[in-house]
Amino acid sequence: MFKRNRRLLVILLAGLGLLASGQFYRHFWLIHPVGSGPAGRAVDRSLFEATWTDRPVVLLGLGDSVTDGFGASGGKSYFDRLVKNPADEFDDMLGVNLSTVLPHLAVHNVSMSGSTSQELVDYQLARLPEVEDGTFGIIVMTTGGNDIIHNYGQTPPREGAMYGATFEQATPWIANFEVRLGGILDSVARHFPGGCAIFLANIYDPTDGIGDTINAGLPRWPDGLRIHAAYNQIIAAAAEHRSEVFLVDMRGEFLGHGIHSRQFWQPFYHSEDPGYWYFDNLEDPNGRGYDALRRLFLHEMSRILPTRFAAVPDENS
Repeated sequence: MFKRNRRLLVILLAGLGLLASGQFYRHFWLIHPVGSGPAGRAVDRSLFEATWTDRPVVLLGLGDSVTDGFGASGGKSYFDRLVKNPADEFDDMLGVNLSTVLPHLAVHNVSMSGSTSQELVDYQLARLPEVEDGTFGIIVMTTGGNDIIHNYGQTPPREGAMYGATFEQATPWIANFEVRLGGILDSVARHFPGGCAIFLANIYDPTDGIGDTINAGLPRWPDGLRIHAAYNQIIAAAAEHRSEVFLVDMRGEFLGHGIHSRQFWQPFYHSEDPGYWYFDNLEDPNGRGYDALRRLFLHEMSRILPTRFAAVPDENS
């Protein structure tokens, strides 16, 4: 009897130990310090010291809440900071914006928070600004993330709100996204007869590629990462097959700044800045995330656009 009771006690203590270690893991390693100061990569400010073109240029924002700037404080969304610096800008980014290098820049942002890729087609394409033949378009776009994450497992999965779907369920919806995205990109390109460059972001992952949605406060989703990867493969292929479209690797930039950002044993750990870059709702960036995203877009733009403008001389030059 004594041995049996001792065995039960050992089992009970072991179970309590496992429970305690699990709680310790959740409450210590999954807390999310944001950090402070600049976030993300350095941008070569020397590329912003001379005018890129005197042509009329339109900066157009399309897509979901990331481009709409949900959760950002005034003037500090990535779109806003592409255009001009906020009053309290970091020293390394003063003067590093599109208004500095594009003196005839017009700005239109028709993105909509909460929108899916289908809603981009239904509501945003009709709101593209009128442009003259000589106007060049710079388009920034984030789309597809809401197709995947909505409705957070609270409703049965369907196209446009597929959270919780099996890969087999999602296969036709993924195929539809491929066709839809191609149509969006081609429609936008046709809208700018004077030429354009479309900077298309892929979809980031707040679980840092681990897929443990339960630790993000959401229901388990066994096929979530596979569906997410399929969407990103479509986005990458759409950019690869179109000379005017350029992939912006938002997923890669944010990897290691999600719910596992403090886990130093992970291969994605950033010892120089393990800050968390997501807003309270998990699906949008926080202030530092928007700073990092602005830098990522400007890095890609400064790599692509000066060469593009140089290849087509200004009409007035």
